[in-house]
Amino acid sequence: MSANDNNPKVVDLNQRSAAATLGEKPAEALAQVRVHALKRLTALATTLFENADDALFDLASKADNNTVQAQYFDGMREVRKKRQQIESRFQEQLSRQFVDFMAGRGIAAKTEGPGGELSLSLVENTELEESLAVASMVAKTENRLQRVLFAINQRLSHISNQRVEDTNSPVGPAAVGQAFRLASGELEVELAVRLIIYKLFDRYVMGGLDQFYDELNALLVHAGVLPQIRANVARRPGSPASSPQRPGEAAPGTIPGLEQTESVGGYVPVDAAAAELQANLYSSLRALLATRRGTEGDTGAVVSGYVPATYNPNVVPLNPTELLSALSILQNQSLSMQQSAVESAQVALRVKEELLGQAGKLRGENGANVSGADEDTIDLVGMLFEYILQDRNLPAQMQALLGRLQIPFLKVALLDKHLFARRTHPARVLLDSLAQACVGWSEESDRDRRLYDKVKEIVESLLKDFEDDLGIFDRVRVDFEAFAETNKRRAELAEQRASEATRGREKLLEARRTAAREIMQRVENRAMPDMIRNLLSRPWANYLVLVLLRQGESSDEWRHALRFADELVWSVQPKQNAAERERLTAVLPQLEKTLRHGLATVAFDETDVRRLMQQLNVLYQALLQPAAPTAVTEAPTFELTDPLPASTHEAGESVMSAINEEEPAAAPLESVEERWIAAVRELKVGTWIEFLDEHGAKERAKLSWISPISSKYLFVNRKGLKVADRTLVQLASDLAEARITVLEEVPLFDRALDAIVERLKSTHAAKAAAPAAPVAAAAAPN
Repeated sequence: MSANDNNPKVVDLNQRSAAATLGEKPAEALAQVRVHALKRLTALATTLFENADDALFDLASKADNNTVQAQYFDGMREVRKKRQQIESRFQEQLSRQFVDFMAGRGIAAKTEGPGGELSLSLVENTELEESLAVASMVAKTENRLQRVLFAINQRLSHISNQRVEDTNSPVGPAAVGQAFRLASGELEVELAVRLIIYKLFDRYVMGGLDQFYDELNALLVHAGVLPQIRANVARRPGSPASSPQRPGEAAPGTIPGLEQTESVGGYVPVDAAAAELQANLYSSLRALLATRRGTEGDTGAVVSGYVPATYNPNVVPLNPTELLSALSILQNQSLSMQQSAVESAQVALRVKEELLGQAGKLRGENGANVSGADEDTIDLVGMLFEYILQDRNLPAQMQALLGRLQIPFLKVALLDKHLFARRTHPARVLLDSLAQACVGWSEESDRDRRLYDKVKEIVESLLKDFEDDLGIFDRVRVDFEAFAETNKRRAELAEQRASEATRGREKLLEARRTAAREIMQRVENRAMPDMIRNLLSRPWANYLVLVLLRQGESSDEWRHALRFADELVWSVQPKQNAAERERLTAVLPQLEKTLRHGLATVAFDETDVRRLMQQLNVLYQALLQPAAPTAVTEAPTFELTDPLPASTHEAGESVMSAINEEEPAAAPLESVEERWIAAVRELKVGTWIEFLDEHGAKERAKLSWISPISSKYLFVNRKGLKVADRTLVQLASDLAEARITVLEEVPLFDRALDAIVERLKSTHAAKAAAPAAPVAAAAAPN
């Protein structure tokens, strides 16, 4: 064995004499790719497992408790036990993917369920976490190695006679990730350990693909497969751009609008349908902008007043460096400017004019010009920020803050066209995160200005520090999300307390109503001493409330409590014969026992209990006398003191009044149009609403909870504090009267692009229809 056999930087090219002909022999070239891929990828997996023991042991030694520590130690043993089996299956999966590729089937993205058909059951949490982890790794690697993957895909397309992309390449990150996911299914470990294995896979396997792809490209070049293609590894996100991507050009190996999968706060699954929609939207935008240029000629006139300061067809268009230099000067100027939303909107319309004027000064010329593609980009960013500064989802103060980001985002768009083509572009994700956090903002809910100052800090940081390092957007996003997560946790605790308090009040009210109804059924229109009536309607009704809250209506204690009430009412009725008096004598001990238990449960004063028992004794003595059957109605009245301590006073305040306690009068359901009722019923927990009071003041609140008891809708502010609760009819009526506005849940950037497309379409349609008017007027008879 030579020293080079295990050297990952050396490609085995012993058959140099046959290299020139391999490009004409696809099967042999693919065989070489397969052999090299299996060898190198298996070696990378081996490296992973060699480091797994140390990683898991280190985590076990730092574990907070014995349970977690045991999980990691169990994981170590399982990995050692299954290592060889996983490596073997990993290699088998890679080989199978080559077979599928050569048969034109691509790689399998899903595991088949029973019977060979895809399972339609809900994905279990563990499987979902794994899927998201792999999807994130694949997306990150595809983005990082975009250009080198393009070269490999082109060469594989050449020798396989089929179109090869990242999604169906047998050596692409998706294929490697899927093969490992299937192979690691052998591991019987906790989810936490499994995710650690995936992190190690990301580090040692996905991280080692750079060299592997360089080797693979070198192998194919030496085999004579498209040697003219340059396969430079794409610069990593965040590094300075030596030659900025032209906005009108597609990056090598990419399809405009193709979605990646890395997103805010962690992993998201690949959504092919969403990616396709995004690609279609971006294509529509470009087509509309190109049509606009064609109809308006080369005058530089654009939609919504985006007009150049000076247009001279004899001036050479600005190159990217000149554009970025002019933008940097404007960016520094805007750092010191503080504007309202209205002033920012006016500035947004002038950015193009100021940019061309500044660029002309840098050239020392009177006027400047830009290419059609750059003009489209400038106008598109301008329209984006014009939308932001009019977006009803954002409070005016936040509109003004975010509006100051127009120049940094224009620089981003000129550096990287993916800003508009891909939902997960770092700058786009940051803007959406900021906008989402600002939806519920108000001065009242942010008196300490924590959120406002944080957004302002981020805006000024980008204005001050952003040159051409796109990585700053990811760094700022991570910082902001940590801030937002901390505040979210605080708000969630307050929100939970608000919903629990409301739920508790509703349960108490419902219990009081139920108890009151039960007592009323037994005392209404029945002759009995006032003492018994008071006993049932006050302390015993309170006891029923407590039993309902603690045990529920299906409990034995609830049934026993009602049976006592029935027996007590019977016991004070006149006794007509000896059998009734005999029965009363038999039940009195049990009645006393049950009564004492109930009164003790509601903290009835012991002194009052003794007085009550004395009065009851007098009452029953009279009832047991055969000569005086009517004496019951003339028994002495016993005045009850407050039966409950202060801590439960709310329940003790005349439970009987709850039976008449109804909701405030509201419009009947039939008086509100069905469409408004339907709109309210479609509201989901988490939806933000803007309330408008009779004085014109606005308050933003999130739907936190819908009561299963009263069907009321509970709203809280961004700090989790209760703002209002409304019934369905009240909300529908407010919606119909425009007293509330439902704020949109679609991310800001998506909403803006949709609006821009519609705006360009309507502008184009209006211009197309305009020439018809004079013609029609000329044709009209005098």
